Amino acid sequence: MSIDGSLDSKPTIIGNSNGNGIAAVSPAAPLRLKVSPNSEHKPDKYDDMETEMEEFSPLLFSSLDRFLPNSMLSETRDVKAKYMREIMLKYFPRGERTRAQKHKAYRDKISRYEPLHTELYSVLATNFFVPSFLKAITDNSEDSFRSIMSEPTPGVFTFEMFQPQFCDLLLSEVENFEQWVFERKLRIMQPNTMNEYGVVLDDFGLEAMLGKLMDDYIRPLSKVFYYEVGGSTLDSHHGFVVEYGIGRDIDLAFHVDDSEVTLNVCLSKQFVGGELFFRGVRCEKHVNTETLPEEIFDYCHVRGHAILHRGRHRHGARATTGGNRTNLILWCRSSVFRELKKYQKDFSSWCGECQREKKERQQSTIAATKQELLKMDGETIT
Repeated sequence: MSIDGSLDSKPTIIGNSNGNGIAAVSPAAPLRLKVSPNSEHKPDKYDDMETEMEEFSPLLFSSLDRFLPNSMLSETRDVKAKYMREIMLKYFPRGERTRAQKHKAYRDKISRYEPLHTELYSVLATNFFVPSFLKAITDNSEDSFRSIMSEPTPGVFTFEMFQPQFCDLLLSEVENFEQWVFERKLRIMQPNTMNEYGVVLDDFGLEAMLGKLMDDYIRPLSKVFYYEVGGSTLDSHHGFVVEYGIGRDIDLAFHVDDSEVTLNVCLSKQFVGGELFFRGVRCEKHVNTETLPEEIFDYCHVRGHAILHRGRHRHGARATTGGNRTNLILWCRSSVFRELKKYQKDFSSWCGECQREKKERQQSTIAATKQELLKMDGETIT
């Protein structure tokens, strides 16, 4: 769940591998969200309640408003905000909330930044996207999506997405922001707990643009290809760029993302290395299990081309050995899926190891049944 703070930035490292005043809600009331949003309900805006919400973003409250139980929709904003905040507090310990408050203080410090390229701060589809991608999204069907995509390994999709001019503008904006921060002797907060170099785009004004990018251009894809991990209910995000090369990060250890669906787009054109390596999708229980041969896949970055995958798809990045590489990363999340997942034990619809264990149980049951039938036949003959 995306919030205003560094809670957004915690991928899970796998093993030790460097492989590459608000009204109260009754405590007895069940704190749950609906699986599907109420499309006819117009969500409230919570921008003027930022102080009462403390560490959580008002945009997140507006996003979750559509998923409230029917009994809550007619309540006041104060009651609804308290209800949603109580749900979100279940996810984040006090230590993480403290870090979120520090992040909020950081945002306050950089709030005076003036954009260099104002056209980046709203989605201008014909200026951002290549025509093939835009047509596929407009047609909005699985066939149209697959017509522009490759699926080199199950659940990983690659396709051309952004025009070169968009890549240039975003790189320029990031560089300008970094220089602005440097001149004021401030420190840029890390994009996540693993990357030391890069910036959180949501921090300096691009949050609304990236939210629309997720809602209008990623969720249609994830609804089709990642339905089983909340692809149709993506409602929050963490957007950032990562920087690799000389004087930057070199590689990235084996990990899973804090997302349901991850979009990764290369913005740079001159670099050597930096390939992504994928090693199978795993639930939390099986995150450190062995990789099967058919799960091994490496991907070479191409400027403007996207790679889309489940957040739980284990991966890492090999060393960038020449030049500099900058990538746009969008972690897309579903609060509904995360809530429902707490009550599930079987993730065989998407976890490779759960699937393998389920298949073994089925084979064992079949073998035992055959053995019992043979035994019964033998007794009948005698």
